[in-house]
Amino acid sequence: MASTRIASKKPRLSLDRSIERMRKHLGELAVYVKKGKASRTLEEFDADSERLIAELLGETSALLDAYQYAQLGEAAGLVNMTEEAPESIGLDSERQSLLQRTRVLESCVSELEARRADEPKKLQSGRHMLTGPQVAEHMSSDLRSVPQTATLREAGRLMQKWKTGSLLVTDSQTYVGFITDSALARDVVANGLDANTTSVQSCVRKPLVAIHGDRPLIEAVRLMKEQATRHLAVAQDGEIIGVISVSNILRYYSGVV
Repeated sequence: MASTRIASKKPRLSLDRSIERMRKHLGELAVYVKKGKASRTLEEFDADSERLIAELLGETSALLDAYQYAQLGEAAGLVNMTEEAPESIGLDSERQSLLQRTRVLESCVSELEARRADEPKKLQSGRHMLTGPQVAEHMSSDLRSVPQTATLREAGRLMQKWKTGSLLVTDSQTYVGFITDSALARDVVANGLDANTTSVQSCVRKPLVAIHGDRPLIEAVRLMKEQATRHLAVAQDGEIIGVISVSNILRYYSGVV
């Protein structure tokens, strides 16, 4: 009698097949961008997108978070912020969100292709390095700052002058944190602080959360989510060289250079 064998688990799809599936899915999104006739609703497409990203890149992939950001239309919310608004705000919010989805799915394809190229190295070292656009390529190199001894009114005046939603806060020697327009609104209005006499030090967010400029942009998305912040300092060789914010990231995912 022939022996029977327990069926093995479904083998992991090859990266070639995974890339093919992600490219096909990206092609389907073009129908929505061009306002063509789609075979399913955008909500159904989004649900499939999330399942596909989780399946091919993992449920903890930062690209899954990025796709969810795109669906939420967070870029539209930035229009109401004084922080440097995305250059795409002239576009309607639906199209912005579709362009953001497109860039995320393009990044998924790039990540899968990088994994395929890195497979020999991965087999040797047992680890995989994230790739993609680097933080330093999309940061703002203008280091706008305010002393922690300055008043909240002075901080607000500087934000208005420089049209930014955040400032680095300094002590006598180094950067110690951020103060943001949302913190000003929350602390001054909600807590009844006197902006003329209260110092920046009372509202600064510490410690300063930083990311190295050579790290992948998607890693900044993950760090912002973990730290519940919209701003990160960018470091290189032990020095702060810039700032990256949610608006910088959404500008990239909107396809605006």
